[in-house]
Amino acid sequence: MNKILITYFCLFIGASLQGMSMSLFLFPHSIPSGGAAGIAILMNHWFNFSLGLSLWLANITFLFFAIRYFGYTWTFRTILSVATTSTIVNILTMKVPHLHVHFLLDLLAGSIFFGIGVGILIRAGASSGGMVIPALMIASYKNWSPGKVMMGINFLIFLLTALVIDYKIVIFAIICQFLSTNIIDFIYELQLQKISFLTANWRK
Repeated sequence: MNKILITYFCLFIGASLQGMSMSLFLFPHSIPSGGAAGIAILMNHWFNFSLGLSLWLANITFLFFAIRYFGYTWTFRTILSVATTSTIVNILTMKVPHLHVHFLLDLLAGSIFFGIGVGILIRAGASSGGMVIPALMIASYKNWSPGKVMMGINFLIFLLTALVIDYKIVIFAIICQFLSTNIIDFIYELQLQKISFLTANWRK
């Protein structure tokens, strides 16, 4: 019972860090932290949807694939993760003013917090949703690192976001992905001997 409680506590922490990184540091500059975030920014730009709602809609399609490939427990945890992240994004973007310090510091902080959050989610047997789902599927089949696969998939969405909003976005998004995916891979490969149940147990 304690293991389950700590696992879901880690899931909440990871999802909250992810939402905080998006709403406080990355979204104010229209920098997508990933493919789903890029789609969310585009939906906000085209349809004026809230960023939290756009993030949730961007994840729905991939969650259907997740049930068949990863099983119900992993998918349920991912749904909780997406719901928590979307809620955090909505609350922080509506209630907390963006305290802009410096663009590069925001980019660095957002990348670090995002990488830590997603890394914790994967170790807790869930994901951040979105492009992490196909990335984990490909990584499982090819035995590649999930962070690098995710960066390749997201790059195509970054290009579209850059074409629609600002070409400079793709440069900043790639920097964000490079930093965050290396953090994700570090946490993914980290050996947690004293917390053995927090293994990389996202496989079905």
